[in-house]
Amino acid sequence: MQASRNKSKHKGISRFFYSAKYAVDGLIYAYAHEHSLWIHAVLSIIGIALGFLLDISTNQWIVILISLGIILAFELVNTAMEACVDMVTLEYNELAKIAKDCCSAASFVTSIMGAITAVVVFGPKIVDLLSKL
Repeated sequence: MQASRNKSKHKGISRFFYSAKYAVDGLIYAYAHEHSLWIHAVLSIIGIALGFLLDISTNQWIVILISLGIILAFELVNTAMEACVDMVTLEYNELAKIAKDCCSAASFVTSIMGAITAVVVFGPKIVDLLSKL
């Protein structure tokens, strides 16, 4: 057990900053070691740029930002699950495979739903823009 992560030692605002530091450490690790997070980061930047360029509504921004957040969260959970399974066993184990595959499938489903969301939000605006050319 890591004594440095014992939250009972930190109170108030100090606890918040320690929690934020651990979260940032997780993001740094994930972006340094997970190629799929870089792909999602690039697609997120493209999506945000499209949102500004196509002047989407506030409600559309909410939908896009929630989608991006859910996709990132699932990718991070997938990374955590893979680390936990690898910590328990590096040998082939059918249950370990199921755990990893199901977490990967959850990330895949959120990515597909994000793509569908992007088409629903940006598609009509792109079609409208192209029809004016």
